[in-house]
This record gives sequence, C-alpha cells and structure tokens, in this order.
Amino acid sequence: MATQSLGEYDLIVCGAGSAGCVAAIAAARQGTKVLLFDRQGFLGGVSTGVLDTFYGFFTPGATPLKVAGGIPDEVVDLLDAEGGIFLRPNTYGAGTGVTYNPELLKLVWDRMCVEAGVAVLHHAWLVDVLSDGAGSLSGVVLATKGGLRRASASRFIDATGDAELCHLAGIAYEKAGELEPAQTMTTTFRMAGVDLSAFAAAGGKAMLETRAAEAVEAGTYGLPRKLGSFHEMVFDGMVATVAVRVADHDPLDPWQLSGAEREGRRQAYLYERFMRERVPGYEKARIVGLSTGIGVRESRRVYGEYRLTRDDCLSGRMFDDKVLLCGAPIEDHRSEPGGGEETVWVYLPAYSVPYRSLVAKGRDDVWAIGRCFSATHDAHASCRSMAQTMSMGQAAGLAAAISVRSDVDARSLPVLQLQEALSGLGAVLDVPTEAAVTSRDGWQLNRRGGQ
Repeated sequence: MATQSLGEYDLIVCGAGSAGCVAAIAAARQGTKVLLFDRQGFLGGVSTGVLDTFYGFFTPGATPLKVAGGIPDEVVDLLDAEGGIFLRPNTYGAGTGVTYNPELLKLVWDRMCVEAGVAVLHHAWLVDVLSDGAGSLSGVVLATKGGLRRASASRFIDATGDAELCHLAGIAYEKAGELEPAQTMTTTFRMAGVDLSAFAAAGGKAMLETRAAEAVEAGTYGLPRKLGSFHEMVFDGMVATVAVRVADHDPLDPWQLSGAEREGRRQAYLYERFMRERVPGYEKARIVGLSTGIGVRESRRVYGEYRLTRDDCLSGRMFDDKVLLCGAPIEDHRSEPGGGEETVWVYLPAYSVPYRSLVAKGRDDVWAIGRCFSATHDAHASCRSMAQTMSMGQAAGLAAAISVRSDVDARSLPVLQLQEALSGLGAVLDVPTEAAVTSRDGWQLNRRGGQ
C-alpha cells in the first residue's frame, strides 16, 4: 500500500512516555532534527496517564541522596513553579517521591518539546519498519487518522515500553514471564471527597492496612491484595492509588490485554466500596478518574550490548561507561500461584547503569530505553522508576545527537564525550557524599506527608 511521507529526520523517537520525551528534548536541543510520536493524544505516557509521583530521584532511608538530575530536574522545576508538586515519603520506604499534578505535567511536556523544536505527532501507531537493505533501519510506517504514513531517519530510539520498534526490526528480546513470573498490572484510580483529617485521626495508614488485611482474609469485598498505596494528591480531598492487582494476563496478547483492562476497572470499584464502608474519612468519597489504560510493569526487555543484572544492583556497581544512577529497591510485584501476597522489596546501595545497556545488541542505529531497556527481571524491577527512565532518555538523546553530528555509530560512540555532556546538563553520575532532598530550585519548600 502506498504511503505518504511525513518527512526526513535525523532521529525518530518511538513512544512519548517520560523516557521518550526527555530523549527527544535532549537530542533536539543539540540541533538534531527529531520526530517524536505516540498513540495517545497527550505526552508523558504512564507519567501523565497512570501515575502522579516520580520515584527514583532520591535513595531510601533517613539520609536520602539525590541520584538523578539534568532535564528531569527541569521537568519538576516547571511543575514546582506552578505549585504543582510536593515531596512525600513512599508508602513502603522506596525513597522520597515527587508527587505532581499529572494534568499540568501534560502541559509541561508539551512546552518543553515544542520549545526544543521537536516535531510531535499524536494518535500515531507504529505498524512497520523500513530497512536500507544493509542491516540498518531507514524509517518507520505509522497508522494515523490520515492513513498510513512513513517517516525516514538514520537513528532510532525505542521508548515504546513494549519494545515495538525492536520487535518489528527483529532485534532480540526477552519476554516477561518466560523465566520467572511477570510483574502484575495495575489500573490506578483517583478518589475525591476524602476527609484526610478524619482518616488520620482514625489511625491513618496503619488502620487502613489492618482493615484491608481483615477484608482480604474474610473475603467480604473480593480485594486482590492486602497492601496498596492510597496517597494524597496535590488537590485537596483527593487521593491516588496503586492498589489494583491484575495477574496472569499477557499485555502483548490483544484479547488478554482487553480482559486485563476490564478486570482492572472491576477491582477499582471493589476498592471504592471497601473504602466507603470500612475506612473512616472515605464515607463520602467516590472514584472520579481511572488511568487511561492499565499500567504495565514489564512486557519485552531488549537484549542490549550489556544486560544490567541483579548482582550489579546489589553490589552497587559503578561502570566505566555509566550514564545514570539508581538507588531504588528491587520492587517486584509478583504473580504468585493461588493469589498470595506478591510484592517483594530488596533494598540496595546506589548503583550505576552503563551506556551499553541502552544500545540494542549488534545495532549501530537503535537505542532502547524506558521499561524495555536491557536488564534482567530483578534489575528491571529496580531501575524502572521514572527518574531513571527520564535519565535513560537524557543519555540516549544526547548519544543520538552526538552520533548524528559526528557520524559515529551507537556502539562506537565516545562515552567520555557523552558523560561530559551529561554532566554539563546536571546529570548525577557519582553518588553524592552528602544527603540532599532538594533540587537546585528548592523542592523541599513544598514537602508534606502522605499515606
């Protein structure tokens, strides 16, 4: 079928989640001609359509260390300038989270991409890839409202989450669930009309956990799990949740994914009934919003020039070609037989992520970032926080820009040059020696508690 051209670009970024957006911004600011496309009508992916908190900026513990910076800091600074964030401790001790207004974040992503000169295309689905006949990609074919369209480029970043570009290009990957249980999926929801003072007076988080455990043991509400996060949003009287647990559905199978979407919505309203009937402060609360789609934690993980491993994380390994840091624990939402409690937490020191883990194995023209980057199941369960996916985007975007400007392939890229460029943006490549819970613009001024 004949297709019309969308134009020629230096770099095509596939997927506009937190990783893809930052990659496009980083590359475009270097003078690279960038096309960023996504199937949604807004930018941000999970960051705007599912969640409301960035994790991974800080390590856990009483003396948090700030391990992410650069363009990710700019994103939070713009939200902060509009009064759109506060800092809060994670429910299970994963480190200080940056809770934000997800609707405002859509506008921030728009602004940053447009100001950087990124060509942004919404409502576009990747359906095929084009080859130059010599082992490299030459373009993509997209399904749009105007029909099939093609776009050309010499460099590509796969930030689709499901590794859709790599899948179509025949690049090897591991499918989640093949070697160990895949992480469960979650439909998040938001509740309004919550009396947080009454909730706190009745015992707060500890009370909620006790009553949820009692309900699960009694089987009175059909809740899928004893533990879950109900936390205050930036809006008065509203909470956001990570509580729904959908297991044993393959997010790459269209029928199973469709079933998972329905199951996630069903579970959300089980929680609404439980919260209204059993939890003080929620008597008048109602669900006012569901995530735009179910949150998928893992599906395909691309094989890169290096695979980040559990041992790398647990040992706090510092690679010579490091391009970002992570201190988040291994947070594995497992699908256990019989529906038992599934979340496993393993705490660890801050470690680095090597550039090689962002380069698709054997490829000179493709980087894979975000939740499809090259990592084992356990390492992925630590390094999938959005501060890290944004940092991956920052590294891959700069790498692509250097690759285009210097006409050097991804595997031969001078890593020292990339590291110097990252440091110039404010990226954190060495573990700080002093605790810090602020950005350069002082996010700590908006700090408050959370559930």
